[in-house]
Amino acid sequence: MEIFTELSLILVAALCVSMLMRLLRQPLIVGYIFTGILLGPYALNLIHSGEIIELFSKLGITILLFIVGLNLSPNVIKEVGKVSLVTGLGQVFFTTIIGFTIAKFLGIETISALYVAIALTFSSTIIILKLLSDKGDLNKLYGKIAIGFLLVQDIVATLILLVTTSISAGGEGNIVLITLFTLGKGVVVITLMIAISSYILPKLSKFVAHSQELLFLFALSWGLGLATLFYKLGFSVEIGALVAGVSLSMTPYAAEASARLRPLRDFFILLFFILLGSQMVFDNLVSLIGPILILSLYVLIGNPIIMMILMNLLGYSKRTGFMAGLAVAQISEFSLILATLGFQVGHLSREQLSMITFVGLFTIAGSTYFILYAEKLYPILSNILNILQLRKSKPEKGSGDKCDALLFGYQRVGQDFVHSFKKLGLSHMVVDFNPESIKLLEEESIPFKFGDAKDPEFLEELPFTGLKYAISTIPEFDTNLQLVTRIREKSRNAIIMVISENPQQTEQLYEAGASYVIMPHYIGAIHATKLIEKHGTDHNKFKEEQAKHKVYLEKRVG
Repeated sequence: MEIFTELSLILVAALCVSMLMRLLRQPLIVGYIFTGILLGPYALNLIHSGEIIELFSKLGITILLFIVGLNLSPNVIKEVGKVSLVTGLGQVFFTTIIGFTIAKFLGIETISALYVAIALTFSSTIIILKLLSDKGDLNKLYGKIAIGFLLVQDIVATLILLVTTSISAGGEGNIVLITLFTLGKGVVVITLMIAISSYILPKLSKFVAHSQELLFLFALSWGLGLATLFYKLGFSVEIGALVAGVSLSMTPYAAEASARLRPLRDFFILLFFILLGSQMVFDNLVSLIGPILILSLYVLIGNPIIMMILMNLLGYSKRTGFMAGLAVAQISEFSLILATLGFQVGHLSREQLSMITFVGLFTIAGSTYFILYAEKLYPILSNILNILQLRKSKPEKGSGDKCDALLFGYQRVGQDFVHSFKKLGLSHMVVDFNPESIKLLEEESIPFKFGDAKDPEFLEELPFTGLKYAISTIPEFDTNLQLVTRIREKSRNAIIMVISENPQQTEQLYEAGASYVIMPHYIGAIHATKLIEKHGTDHNKFKEEQAKHKVYLEKRVG
């Protein structure tokens, strides 16, 4: 019963500390590490069953990486687009180079400095997804880009873990040969996994999906089984879990499997971070304070600056670059796993592991507040951020002094509105701040103005006077409310149409002066009910509607 009592005390302590973290609006990962410090040898010294807890924490890492793999579909690079690929890889490259230089300057030996540099590179997809979800920013432009480059980073982290673990297993031999041999083995195994995923897994997963309990058992067995197989082949269990997840991600049941494994992940990964906190060293903390502060400031300030410069060079606005840049202002669970691996194989000392963990604590805590209060920080820092604007914004094309219709946002459903403007013979202009949209507008010779509709100074430049139509396809309530208010002040007779998903916000937009608020779900439901009333149970009529819809979609994609 000793281990049972110990685990119970650990969970109660974790709950109390995590509730405090919740009040401070911090990710629970910070609370878990602090719980480990509290229960470790420097405080209460209540953790004695180290081997059992380490086994549980290993299970937590394995399940975590398996779930990460489930969300890393091989099509992800195509889905997130060029900007996510360029910024993801660019940030990894520049952060590693600069981080390695800083680590060497601090007197850290070469191999350890490389571990430190790579640990500073990766940002937490889990934490950022949670924060963006809480803010409701997942569907905003910067949110989509941030998710994209974080997924690219996860793929890079996977490859680095693959090589690192195998080099570690190979000892101190020729690193180049070990790396090539590792990559060769990896290619063979992954090729075999692709074949299994394409021809065997779909049928097998379809069979087990008939029972949710069986699907859970199958997913867990698949993840842990492949992790064990990879370990026997000379890789790590972590890499095996990732590959297992990626292979299963190609099936339609990946999301359900991921959802069912999350509670298990949350319990075991909690023990990983508690164990990590309990192993931290405070004997030489005074000598580590300087390096910890320097590296933390580099992650909190340097990483966002690198991302903002990359975003600017790709043509994105200052505000979008700033918001996306804050997503890389912390190190991730991958960083802590890599550091733990480096310590286990003797590449990092216990003091260096503690240093990286402290950097993780400071940067996760700091970046959380950065992201939560980004809207308030941006106006304060806006003028300073001009220094990072290496590339000027694209000039507007054929905007003129006046126009009959303004369209805010092009890529969502903007093409349809432009077509309507042309049919009515209205002079029109599109306002957008997504370089991909601007490229399409240039190709189609549609007048545009590049800028952020949320920027009050930019709105002053737009020809609102004498406007007949103003339409916004932007989903953000605050932006639409500001647009309606500004346009109504300058043009009382303009027809203003905006989008909203929320009935309460729709009422506010009407009160501000909107002519009509488009509620997609509401309009979609009305259209669907009209189809039901019109066609009844006539399958042929619905096939005709389907054919029309497909033609429309093909035109939109084209």
